[in-house]
Amino acid sequence: MDAIQPHILDQFPYMKNQLLTDLTAHRQSLPADHQQILSMVNLNPEDFVDPEQAAALCRAGNAELADLIRSNRDVFPAGVAMLPMNNVPAALKIIDEQVVHSDALVGVQLFTQALGKPITDAAYEPIFAKLAAVGVPIWLHPVFNLQRPDNNLTFSWEYELTQAMSGIVTAKYFRKYPELKVIVHHAGAMVPYFSQRIKYIQSAEDYADFQKFYVDTAILGNPKALELAVDFFGDDHVMFGTDSPFGIPPLGPTVVIEQAVKDMAITAPQRQGIFQENWRTLMTTVRQ
Repeated sequence: MDAIQPHILDQFPYMKNQLLTDLTAHRQSLPADHQQILSMVNLNPEDFVDPEQAAALCRAGNAELADLIRSNRDVFPAGVAMLPMNNVPAALKIIDEQVVHSDALVGVQLFTQALGKPITDAAYEPIFAKLAAVGVPIWLHPVFNLQRPDNNLTFSWEYELTQAMSGIVTAKYFRKYPELKVIVHHAGAMVPYFSQRIKYIQSAEDYADFQKFYVDTAILGNPKALELAVDFFGDDHVMFGTDSPFGIPPLGPTVVIEQAVKDMAITAPQRQGIFQENWRTLMTTVRQ
């Protein structure tokens, strides 16, 4: 990407984080007895190159990620593939060829928008249909809506995630594709806090569909907010996630988020589910 787009690291300075490229430093940054599911940072080939080159870059990136996982199983048990969103036919082939039978890649990462269109644009629906058919989960990550002049990391990404979740529900994807599994970043964004607005403004069917999302715990702490996520999505749909190495310099927020989970007013089995068992259960379902 640096060769394709000179000075790209100056455009995206978070990519200069040493822990993204220095494997030794990354391993050393992990607390004892922790493992990480690896995904690509949101620097997406389709934003810079034509459909064929985007597909080639995604394939190369996925292959390298899978090799990295195979040689570091003790800390990286699995990874998440990237797809070229300007080449949907190639994306469907990548799912079949690099993910479905992979021993390393267990899902795909999608973003709340692609090429200036919402992820629920009709052009991208075949990807949702394919992933549901093969039982492969989606990791849903926010990106800025570049049409807005006031984007900021504190609030904008949560709004974009919430809108994408609403779009998935409005498109009735969970009803059209019952096996669809979507893991939403940042504890489900605004949805847990506004769950009663959903309940009394939208239909009972939509309310139930919102509860079908899985969410992670990556909100930089805040046990009470995490309790709201458990209350709404269910304790079996909340999984330990930290967004490491981002969040709290220099190593990320893993320690803070782990402590927040420990401070939640939940039972020991619920806490164990968040830390380990919910992930294992989901992966058992995926691999059946």
